[in-house]
Parts: sequence; C-alpha cells; structure tokens
Amino acid sequence: MRQSKTFIPTLREVPADAEAISHQLLVKGGYIRQTASGIYSYLPLGTKVLRKIEAIIREEMDRTGASEMLMPALQPAELWKETGRWKVYGPELMRLHDRNNREFALGPTHEEVTTSLVRDELNSYKKLPLTVYQIQTKYRDEQRPRFGLLRGREFIMKDAYSFHADYESLDEAYNTISDAYHRIFKRVGLNFRAVVADSGAMGGKDTHEFMALASVGEDTIAFSDQSDYAANIEMAEVLDQGRKPEAEALPLEKVETPNVKTMQQVADYLGHTLEEGLKAVVFKVDDRLVMVIARGDHEINDIKVKNHYQAQMVELAAEAEVKEVLGAGFGSLGPIDVPEEIDVIADNAVKYTVNVTCGANEDGFHYKNVNPERDFQVQYADLRFIQAGDPSPDGQGTIQFAEGIEIGQVFKLGEFYADKMQATFLDEQGKAKNLIMGCYGIGVSRTLAAAVEQHSKEGAIVWPKSISPFQVHLISLNPKKDEQRELADRLYERLLEAGVDVLYDDRKERAGVKFADSDLIGIPVRVTVGKRAADGEVEVKFRDTEQEAISHENDLLDQIADYL
Repeated sequence: MRQSKTFIPTLREVPADAEAISHQLLVKGGYIRQTASGIYSYLPLGTKVLRKIEAIIREEMDRTGASEMLMPALQPAELWKETGRWKVYGPELMRLHDRNNREFALGPTHEEVTTSLVRDELNSYKKLPLTVYQIQTKYRDEQRPRFGLLRGREFIMKDAYSFHADYESLDEAYNTISDAYHRIFKRVGLNFRAVVADSGAMGGKDTHEFMALASVGEDTIAFSDQSDYAANIEMAEVLDQGRKPEAEALPLEKVETPNVKTMQQVADYLGHTLEEGLKAVVFKVDDRLVMVIARGDHEINDIKVKNHYQAQMVELAAEAEVKEVLGAGFGSLGPIDVPEEIDVIADNAVKYTVNVTCGANEDGFHYKNVNPERDFQVQYADLRFIQAGDPSPDGQGTIQFAEGIEIGQVFKLGEFYADKMQATFLDEQGKAKNLIMGCYGIGVSRTLAAAVEQHSKEGAIVWPKSISPFQVHLISLNPKKDEQRELADRLYERLLEAGVDVLYDDRKERAGVKFADSDLIGIPVRVTVGKRAADGEVEVKFRDTEQEAISHENDLLDQIADYL
C-alpha cells in the first residue's frame, strides 16, 4: 500500500481525554477516531489489525470444528423476556422501539437468539454436539465509557455457542475451546492468564476469564506464587483455616459510641484493632434483606453472597429500609437480636473470633466482648475477598495480585437457557431433554487495545509480527531524488511479489515527519531508502530489538524473510 494513497491521520499530541496508553497511541497513530463517547471508527490501519486478529480467531475456531454464522445485532425483546434477562440485565442493555412500538435490544450478547435458532431447527441427539460462532459488533450502554477500546459502548466480539446432549460433551467442548483460546492469545502475542471467574448476567456456573496482564486493567487477578492457580479476585476462594484463640469469654457489655460510623472510627474509639471488630452490612438479595457479618479488616464480597443464595440480584440495602427494620442506621449494626425477617450469615473467619466488638442495632451504641455462638448463632460461609498473603486455595504458596484486562471468557451455561426457552431435543429413547449449552467470547477490539498496552515503548507502538497492520514499512526519504525513488519503487515491487505486506511511504514529506509517523504507526520492520541508494543499500531497523543494519537490495528479501 502506498502511504500517499491511504488514510493515516497521525497526531503529535496526546488527546486530552485519553487516559490509557492504548487509547493515546491508537489515536496518535491514526488507527481509530472517536465518533461519540465510547463509540469509535476504525481507520484503515485499525481495520487491518482487526482483520488479522479475526483471521487468527477464525483459524483456531474452525480448527475446533465450530461453524461461523452471522446473527442480527437488533434483537426482539420477546426473546430476552423468555429468559428473564430483559429485567435483570440492567441499564447496560440498549433498548429501543420501532415505529410500531415493538421493543428491541441492541445485542450485548446472543444467547437468546442462538438458542431460539437451535430450538426451532434442531430436535434430535443425532445432530449434537453443535458449535457455532460469529464475529460481530456488540452494544453495551456503559455508564462511564473510558480507556478507548477497552471499555466502549460499541465493540467487536467473537461469540460462540455450543449445544450438547450431555455434560460430558459440554466438558469436552469447554476444554477444546479453552485450548483454542490459549493458542489464539499466544499467536496474538499477549502475556495472559486463564482465571476462575464469575458468570454474572450470563447465567451458568463454571467459567474462566482470559486476562491480559496490564496495569490499566480493571480486574484484579489473584494468583499463587508457587503454582498455576489464578482467579478473578471476585471468585478466589478463601480457605477456612482459622483457629480460635484460647481466651476466656468475657461478659457481654454494651457501651456508648457517639458519632462513630466506620470500622476504623469504632476501633480507634474503643481502642482495638480492626481485626477485633465485626462489621455488619445489609444487602437486598432478590426480595429479602440479608445481614452479612465479617471481621473488621476483611471486605465482604457481594458476588460470593449472590452465589451463596443463588440469587439473581444483590445490592446494598437503603439505610432508611434498614433503619425501619433494625431500628439503627449504618455504623451501629450487628448480629445480636436481629429480627427474624432478616437473614444473618457470617464469613468463616468470624467463628474464630473471641471478645470482639459489634454494633448494638441502636444508634451510637456497640457491644464489647462479643463471642459467636454464645451471643449469636449464624450460618458460616466464604463471603469475603481474598487478600494478598492468604494461603492459595490449591494449597500451594500464597496469593499475590496483578491487574488484568479481560479479553475472553468461556462459560458452561448448562441448561439455564434451554430451561427458560424450552429448547429440547429427543434422545435415543425418543424422550425430550433440555439442550445443554456452552458460551465462549473474545473481545476482538479489546484484544487489539490489550496488545498495544503490552507492546509499546517510549510513546510508540511496536506491534507483534502476527497482527501488525503491515509487515514492513518502506520509507523513501527523498522521492525527488531519482536514485532514491527508483530504488524504493523497485524494492516495493519485489516485496509485494514476495508476498510481503508492505506500507510504502512515498509521500512528499520531510524525513523527520516520515520517521515520526513510522514510530507512531509501529510496524516492526522499517526499511529506509536514503543517501546510500546509489549503491543499492538501505537501512533496516527491527523495532522490537532496536537492531539496525545496512543491507544491499539483493540481500534485503532474505533478511526480512528470516525475521518474519
């Protein structure tokens, strides 16, 4: 491609609203432009990178036996109402009406559409298992779009769906596609980890996220320092390994604690550590109130609360509602003498406490010398976030944290959608059974941004060879000079004939402009035709290693072939 004929509007300044490195460099390099908040146009360079990532995904998905198809982005509300997700998905689901006031959604995902298609067309075990996938634009009405392509309202995804007659078949597909994901992200050039995750609004249980390690990542990964264990911090199990101190239980005492609200304020006022106090947080779990108790130095994990109750929705209860039932506001709540209409559960660590403090369910008062079992009885479960230094759940090493960008996720959905949408098949005995389902997503545009986050230096992209928009950037420093123009033209044709994807900067620009643009674009090999052109020599730079060399035109193709 001649650079004079394409559209690469580079910038010298960092866009004011661009926080993430990938956002800054993709805009400066002329890859993307914002059309609206969280909505981007992919310019020619950005489109080429996307197509290369998509090609890798297609090769690996086809290798698993999956078939590509394309479903509509505009989905009728009736399908979402069948599964109940029209109500529970929340404001992120983009909803609209047509001229006849019929409701639609712009799909953030396609479980309902896929299930309806298979339900209507597939009715025998003989046609199972089946896996289909698509690469398509998705929509999510993010409250705060940010970080460029990392959190947008319109994005490109590969989503796949598998259908099975039994769970053994689902397990096999799950493992096969997980293996494909490892190959995909390795080929893209990403440093990533597969971690245990929560299925969220997707439904189902078993799921893993694929995380590209990057400081800008919004997810925290908990991993073992001595094994392969890794999980999203939301899902990392905390081992129940406490030991109750051998201390005499002191008499329960109610004390005044005026104007103290937080755990730290209570600890300071009563003169103890955070660990020696109990916090109480009231959640609304679907339609009931639940008080969750944890040690003062631990953070309650609402995902674990949701999973404990197998609930659809968990949110903090309003203080007015809590006060009406308990008689006290936030800051004075505790597990003693709680009305029966409120469930009380506690994190495992609470049962190993002795003579601790907690709220008295009376504003401005707390109890001292509280002892579980003697003063309150509750059900215990793992309900807190894991902390750095905790034992790894697999029993090997301790937990460390890293930040990651979610680039893919695989789910075992089971019968969640089939049960709600009556998607059945006839087994070998002619008996109707629910289809068993898996779902597998990759954020294509997010993968592009994650690659930039991991492959940039000194304010410029250095693309991995596998997804670079071009393999070689050929620069003619001064096309007005015949020997430079003629050698550059000759090399351009030879590279094309050899099948090398080359961007040829033949523009009538100053050398400084061309080098600056080349750095911003980030193609891994740069060939510069300059003052040595009369001798048939060019400068070659491999940008990942910063290695530079002088090469004769007769040796250039072999040198590039060896590198690529």
